[in-house]
Amino acid sequence: MEYWIRRIRTLVSYRLFTWVILGLVALMTFLLLFSHVRIEKYDIQLFSVADETIRSPKTIIDTRRTDIEQERAASEVNEVYVYRPEIVDNRTSLVSSIFDFAADFNKDTTESGEQETAVTDNMLKNLRDALSEDVSEDVTAEIDDSIFEMLLIASDNELERTKGILVNQIEASMANPINQTDIPAIKDRLEERLSSVAIHEDLKKASIELGRFAIVENNIFDEEQTEARREQAREALDPVQILEGQVIVQEGYLIDRDIYRQLEALGLTTNDETIAPFAGLVLFSILIMLVLYFQFSSWTIEEEKKQNYLTLVSMIFLVSLGLMKVTELVRELDIPHVQYLFPAAMAAMMIRSMINTRLALVVTILLAASGSIVFNDSITGSINVEIAIYFLFSGLAGVLFLSYTKQRTYLLRAGLFVALANILVVTSIGLIENAQYSLTDWTVYLLFAVTSGVLASVLTTGLLPLFEAGFGILSTMKLVELSNPNHPLLKRILTEAPGTYHHSVMVANLAESACEAIGANGLLARVGCYYHDIGKIKRPHFFIENQLNQQNPHDRLNPEASRDIIIAHALDGAEMLKKAKLPKEFVDIAEQHHGTTLLKFFYYKAKEKGMDIREEDYRYPGPKPQTREAAVISVADSVEAAVRSMKDPTPEKIKDLVQSIVQDRLKDGQFNECDITLKELEIIKNAFCETLNGIFHSRIEYPEFTKTTERKKEA
Repeated sequence: MEYWIRRIRTLVSYRLFTWVILGLVALMTFLLLFSHVRIEKYDIQLFSVADETIRSPKTIIDTRRTDIEQERAASEVNEVYVYRPEIVDNRTSLVSSIFDFAADFNKDTTESGEQETAVTDNMLKNLRDALSEDVSEDVTAEIDDSIFEMLLIASDNELERTKGILVNQIEASMANPINQTDIPAIKDRLEERLSSVAIHEDLKKASIELGRFAIVENNIFDEEQTEARREQAREALDPVQILEGQVIVQEGYLIDRDIYRQLEALGLTTNDETIAPFAGLVLFSILIMLVLYFQFSSWTIEEEKKQNYLTLVSMIFLVSLGLMKVTELVRELDIPHVQYLFPAAMAAMMIRSMINTRLALVVTILLAASGSIVFNDSITGSINVEIAIYFLFSGLAGVLFLSYTKQRTYLLRAGLFVALANILVVTSIGLIENAQYSLTDWTVYLLFAVTSGVLASVLTTGLLPLFEAGFGILSTMKLVELSNPNHPLLKRILTEAPGTYHHSVMVANLAESACEAIGANGLLARVGCYYHDIGKIKRPHFFIENQLNQQNPHDRLNPEASRDIIIAHALDGAEMLKKAKLPKEFVDIAEQHHGTTLLKFFYYKAKEKGMDIREEDYRYPGPKPQTREAAVISVADSVEAAVRSMKDPTPEKIKDLVQSIVQDRLKDGQFNECDITLKELEIIKNAFCETLNGIFHSRIEYPEFTKTTERKKEA
């Protein structure tokens, strides 16, 4: 797989390759989820019998039912009436005005001062004109002229007394709110009270008529407030909804007008396709593509490795999505709750093992979102939140319980923890929903939850070597396997160049501690150190750590030959690692652990002999370290060799030596091509010193008598 990816990358640019992979992910996601958003159509006729049970594919508002319920709520609101006390004042004022006008026109004053007892036409006309002109209401149209004549013939005292009595009775009658229906009864009671008053019969009759005329409605219907309260009642009523998954009609039941109307509202009665669900799925697929794009675009690693990881993650995502689709198809066999059997943690565990935790979490979220669409209880276009939560927690458990795993056997143990997490999630969801599951349902749920976790670990264990080999991924567990001393190359270096093996182990201790201190891959540095000098096994005795009290063969060689032998070990090692098909990271470490440093000993030896040489000829071919791990190993290699050759190493000497080696590499530009910082170099120096001080710590000098005693015991 890695070979074909490289072939494709030689034909297209990195950017184009990235968008091609992401486009394929979006396209495959759309195709796999297409059938789960497509709304089904039914051949439905009004007043026919349903051939199957039809459920609502989405949640909508039933507008007609909502309107009916809102109008019912509005009709139940009582009408609002407002008591108007000013009406009482107006009516009493009107009655008082009638009496006052009557007093003004009730007599003709003669020169002798005698009153006329007959009402003239002129007097009645003047009173009617005054009442029609000066008061707010034309009372002449409501009151008979005979009433006015009775008032006109009465004396002032009688009018004043009668007016007072009538006004008081009217005020008492209208002191409380009066509705339209109450008016007849109020008028009758007023008439009864006035009938018992001791006044002239004509004035009593006039008072009764004027009193009945004065009594009107004072509790007025407020249309504006009534309508406002009705509107509040309408708004307070929640819209009637047709819920997603709700049964619209059961199989074998008649499709009446109301059911048919609901099916029409859901768009299930026509063959008109709507593009809304497909547009939503397109956006969902693009969203997945963009999430992956921004996740990788912000990752500061080399482009080749980044796209290798992108292809790997995309393939794992699509494989999981395909497996999800297969699980959903199995549900067609009427196996209940089969969605809980899907190994949701598989993708997370694989990506966590091969790449990192962050990508594993991102893919877990994307798969949970996709699962909510795939396992939608056969209701197209709906979302299953429960299964999304289940997949999310299952994937999180796979990531968390695998975070510190460095052996493949731990995958199975992690699968058991995932199974336990699945059981907890399923149980919590069931209890939160207060679901009335039978014992059989609970058993199936929990059995599938356990199987999901175990299946995830089994599939991860089986597929991990395939993906690692196909994509050249150097995972943590792969590194642990390669660190086994029984590996053929390590066995060779142990038997053929034991000094180099010991040197490699010491360098590995230094490099691992320093890499972990700066946040680099300490395990990669350790295992890479085991193989970094593998090229020395071709000519082991030409390297001082393997010359056990033997004469140094370089003493018999000219500097150029020695140079070629020493430089060759880096190239030979890289070639041997390639031939053994070890990871590219190991090959890079073998090539880069000396960078382009100068072989100073042989360079100055050649100069002392007066040879015409160039400094470039005595430098390693490189390349310079490209990663932080390679840079740390290059310094650790030199530091270990230098400290080992020191006599009586002390912490001060070790510190000065480490400082000088790092400064020499820094000035020589050996760190120019990797992303290591000056601050990290300081941390590396401190880590080296701590490790070396632990190795070369001073020992207690035993007294002479103790040594003598020990010799006697041995004898």
